[in-house]
Amino acid sequence: MADLAIRRVRRAGRLQIAVGLVLVAPIVLVAIFAPLLAPHDPNAIDLAHRLAPPAWVGAGTGDHVLGTDHLGRDMLSRVIYGARIALIVGGLAVLGAGLLGVTIGLLAGYFRGIFDSIVTMIAEIQQSFPFLALAIVVVAAIGRGVGNIVAVLIVGGWILFARVVRGEAMSIARRPFVDGARALGAGHTRILLRHILPNVRSSIIVITTFNFAWFIITEASLSFLGLGVDPNTPSWGQMLSDSRNYLALAWWYPAFPGIALVALVLGANMLGDGLQDRWDPYLK
Repeated sequence: MADLAIRRVRRAGRLQIAVGLVLVAPIVLVAIFAPLLAPHDPNAIDLAHRLAPPAWVGAGTGDHVLGTDHLGRDMLSRVIYGARIALIVGGLAVLGAGLLGVTIGLLAGYFRGIFDSIVTMIAEIQQSFPFLALAIVVVAAIGRGVGNIVAVLIVGGWILFARVVRGEAMSIARRPFVDGARALGAGHTRILLRHILPNVRSSIIVITTFNFAWFIITEASLSFLGLGVDPNTPSWGQMLSDSRNYLALAWWYPAFPGIALVALVLGANMLGDGLQDRWDPYLK
C-alpha cells in the first residue's frame, strides 16, 4: 500500500511538472522573442482607437487582436512586453535572493555558533513585519524602478532560502561521510561545496520556483499600487491598475494581463509542487 501511494504521488508530481511547463514555457518564449512577436510598439498611443474591443468582438479589428487600452495602445503588444518585466524582475530577484540565502544558510548550518544565532535573530525580526507593507514603505522612500524592486525582493526573499538550507546543512554536517571527508583533510570550503551543497540542491530548486511566483505577484502588487516599474514600461500590475476605471466599458482591458499573470504564477507553483513530490526524501 505504501509503495502504491508513493507511485501515485510521483505520477501526480510528473503531471504537475508537465502542466507547469506547458504554462510557463510559452510565456518565457514570448518574452524572449517579444520584439518579433509584438505587432505594435507597446507604448504607441492612438486615441482614435482607444478601448477598441478584441478582433473577434463585433467592432474589433484584426489590427488589434486583443483590443486596445484607454490610450489606444495595443493590448497584445503590452501583454507580451509585460511578460518580459515579470520574468526579468522575478528571475533577477530569485537569483539574488537564492545566492544570498543559500550562502548564509550554508554558513549558519555548518559553523553554527554566534553566526547562526545572529542570522536566526535577523530572520525572525524581519519576518515579524508584513513584507508587502515593508516593501511599500521602502519603495516609496527609494523610488520606483526595476533595480529598486529587485533589491527589495532580494531583501525579503533570502530568508526562506536561508532557513531551509540552514536546517538541512545542520543535519548533513553531522553525517559520517562529512566526518570522513574532514578526517581525510578536506577544508571547510570543499566540504560545503562538494559534500553539503549537492545534498540540498533539490530543496533549493523547489524553493526557487515558489519564490519566483511570489516575486512576480509582489512586483505586480507594487505596480498596481503605483510603486512598481516606470510608468512607461509595460507591466501587468500597472495594466490592471489602469483598467480599474474602465471595467464596465472594456472587459478585455483587465482580463488579458490578469490571465497572463495567473498562468505564469500557477505554472511556477505547479512546477514547485511537482518537483517537491518528485524529490521528497520521505518518498525515496
